[in-house]
Amino acid sequence: MGYVWMAIIGFVVGLIARAILPGEQKLGIILTTVLGIVGALVAGFAGQMLGWYQQGQPAGFIASVVGAIVVLWVYTLVARKSA
Repeated sequence: MGYVWMAIIGFVVGLIARAILPGEQKLGIILTTVLGIVGALVAGFAGQMLGWYQQGQPAGFIASVVGAIVVLWVYTLVARKSA
């Protein structure tokens, strides 16, 4: 059940990141979800390892959004250079 929640949270975080990041991102639902999950994982593991917050704290959700924004920004840079 943990993976289902991770996918749902990743989808929500990906949508929030797309709404916050300026410019147009041509991503589908699946890529939005994948980028949201990756951002959430990166920010979650980094924040917990650095001792900034514990699992389940609201700061983890905020960090997940920030992580997804960073992953989405890097993706748009890479996609723009390859096009």
